[in-house]
Amino acid sequence: MRVFVRVVETGSFSAVARELGVGQPAISKQIAALEDRVGAQLIHRTSRSLSITQAGSDFYAAALRIVDELDAAIAQASGRETMPSGLVRVTVAPVFGRLYVVPCLRDFFARHPKLHVELVVSDRALNLVEENVDFAIRNGQLVDSSLIARPIGATPLMTVASAAYLAKHGEPGAPSELETHSCIIFIGRGGPRTWRYAAGTVHHPKGSFRSNDAEQIRAAVLDDLGLAQVPGWLVAPELASGSVRAVLAAHAPAPLSITAVRPGGRRLPTKVRVFIDFLVEAFAREPMLGVADS
Repeated sequence: MRVFVRVVETGSFSAVARELGVGQPAISKQIAALEDRVGAQLIHRTSRSLSITQAGSDFYAAALRIVDELDAAIAQASGRETMPSGLVRVTVAPVFGRLYVVPCLRDFFARHPKLHVELVVSDRALNLVEENVDFAIRNGQLVDSSLIARPIGATPLMTVASAAYLAKHGEPGAPSELETHSCIIFIGRGGPRTWRYAAGTVHHPKGSFRSNDAEQIRAAVLDDLGLAQVPGWLVAPELASGSVRAVLAAHAPAPLSITAVRPGGRRLPTKVRVFIDFLVEAFAREPMLGVADS
């Protein structure tokens, strides 16, 4: 079962053979024996590649839990901590992953050399069970109550513009004054996203540019196209340098939560717990991420 898990994680019989110091035929024989015992093909093999079958995907999810629970039981019985190992699959939005997750991985791997991380990058909320994802990092309000959530940070929701734009067009003093400004609009699945402010004030932004991608919204702000309402982490370096400024601070809404969510009804694997713990620690050092109560 351990061999099967590692073959799925690495996508290679030969890689697992090198890890274990055996020949590739030995790995192939173990997988074949496992398939005979299960009574189903778990991995589809060709001369150039391998892929997991649907039966294999279901078995993999169960095998992960069993292997982790066995390791935990051995550690408890022996009175020692075992070093966590294996693959952690995390889904994250593209820009957040690039700016805040990837940069901290070198320190994580130095601390946990037997762990591997796979980032599944997507702007949409994936089905964690169907995608065999261990946990997701999500910004804002959660809608799926079946997930187990742990707050790992928080970020201010800010109305921002470049210093050059504000120098040319002036700074709004209240949300009502946004009507005279060009707004950069984020398009979600439900259409243009409204801007929220304290006391329940809502602004419907109008402007010449819109996008469904945070990276493009950020680029438009930096190119002086107008005002945008964004999570503070998106423009943190520019806010620090002064090239981007926040406006309407007195009307700012509540911060956005940053949450690690995982499927319910499962024991939390050690490898997942240590990665989430590490992210809490790493995010605490980021001024625009803060730390929510965990």
